[in-house]
Amino acid sequence: MTISGVALLAICTLLGGYLGDLLGVALGVKANVGGVGIAMIFLIAARLWLGRHSRLSHGLKTGVEFWGSFYIPIVVAMAAQQNVVAAAKGGPIVLVAGIGAVAVCFAMVALIGRLSGRVETMDEIEAREAEKLAAPVPHFKSGRIG
Repeated sequence: MTISGVALLAICTLLGGYLGDLLGVALGVKANVGGVGIAMIFLIAARLWLGRHSRLSHGLKTGVEFWGSFYIPIVVAMAAQQNVVAAAKGGPIVLVAGIGAVAVCFAMVALIGRLSGRVETMDEIEAREAEKLAAPVPHFKSGRIG
């Protein structure tokens, strides 16, 4: 049933919210820290576990996929509720953390790019295709073989 997928999402959301609140308390922040992300990790893990154990019915799969597709809009809406100006006034550590996170992301993209080896560019692919089209097509004489 699709309702089972919704129930699974509700359980994951409650667990994620609870753990996000606990993480906020542990960090000394009066807010839920990463509750939605934790909930989505639980949802992905539950779906994988159910799939491996052949307990993922079509209805359950449909419910999980339906609500899982709302993840990005929900996160954007939650982020819009946060008061960024107040956070920035709270101290320079917020700006340092933001700049540091962006720098780490840029560094990881560069590292992954270098580790993946040389990749053919679109210009090289188009040039190769143009060479194939420009190459003369061999004509065979009609006749018998042999």
